[in-house]
Amino acid sequence: MKKMLLAAALAALVPIEGFAESAFEACIGDIRARAVYEGVDADVADRVLGRVRHLDRVIELDQRQPEFTTPFVDYLGRRVTTQRIERGRALLQTHRALLERVQAATGVPPAYLVAFWGLETNYGSYFGRMSVPSALATLACDPRRAAYFTEELIAALRIIEEGAIPLERMEGSWAGAMGHVQFMPSVFLRHAVDGDGDGKRDLWNSIPDAMMSAGNFLSALGWDPKYRWGREVVLPHGFDYSQAGRTERRPLNEWRSLGVTDVHGNAVADIDLEAALLLPAGHLGPAFLVYPNFNVIMGWNRSEFYALSVGHLADRISGAGRLHRPPPAHAPRLSRAEVVQLQSQLNESGFDSGEADGILGPATRNAISQYQLAQGMIADGFPDETLLARLGISLKGQQ
Repeated sequence: MKKMLLAAALAALVPIEGFAESAFEACIGDIRARAVYEGVDADVADRVLGRVRHLDRVIELDQRQPEFTTPFVDYLGRRVTTQRIERGRALLQTHRALLERVQAATGVPPAYLVAFWGLETNYGSYFGRMSVPSALATLACDPRRAAYFTEELIAALRIIEEGAIPLERMEGSWAGAMGHVQFMPSVFLRHAVDGDGDGKRDLWNSIPDAMMSAGNFLSALGWDPKYRWGREVVLPHGFDYSQAGRTERRPLNEWRSLGVTDVHGNAVADIDLEAALLLPAGHLGPAFLVYPNFNVIMGWNRSEFYALSVGHLADRISGAGRLHRPPPAHAPRLSRAEVVQLQSQLNESGFDSGEADGILGPATRNAISQYQLAQGMIADGFPDETLLARLGISLKGQQ
């Protein structure tokens, strides 16, 4: 039974080759009918959906998202680079008046707006080259997240109907994100605004529209202008690492009472602001206390690595230095198939990691922590070599 469950989970990660054209056409026909029923102009639906194609590459990329398969040291190192920091600082000065106008309207500080811009499109240098309607159609006709991407495809039809972008120029990421700040179509419809006063919402060609829209979205997600995203901290000797995790929130003054300090050795603030402790590279890497605005960043992208990168890049753009404790350079590099194996082994051992989906999320990290605790290991929720060896998992190319 164990082998059968593992085989089924692994099979779900295999890209679809040669997706049946008839099934795709039937799916698109159903989406067309729904779009028109919900008010999309029939001519627009026919013109756009008549040109969409199934893209096998999109399915492949969907299953290889770096947030799920890349160690934190690599993820952060590829995104918070010296070049990106320096370019961000220059653009912060170039667009200072605009960014301060956005801050006045939305409460989001300039450095965060620039950090999102930098991470999403490297400051507008690369928007993606996938046909957004075809990418969304491919994902809408894939059973795993069909409902979500069907909604996004219909939203894309509405954007074309609005006249914000011509069909032939609606290009973006493999997942359908678009423009300077890579909004999904539904986010565009709800939160994109005209920031330059020309009467259009243009996230492709107008930096004012893009920055004001980004601030508007973050404000709607609940950004609190009184606080930052979080900060790197130092944990005392003998700290109980099982207290880490985004669900283990407690007031800052409690973390203070546990001996947590900032990187300069000062006790964290004695205030009643909820914070969670994150250890993205385990107990040997950096530790972060993250505040409610961190959850706002995750409303933009559900990856903790992404949110940490936004916060750290914003700090660096504002003039802060490198991490006090950088992540170890030689962290295990798990493929999604290997994460499935890890999850299956934990579940079989009585430590509930949830569905074996190949995503190293909070449930899996909690299961790892509980397993480590039971084994007398440091319970940091991180899948290091010792943990993998005890569970009998050997990483390809890392033996």
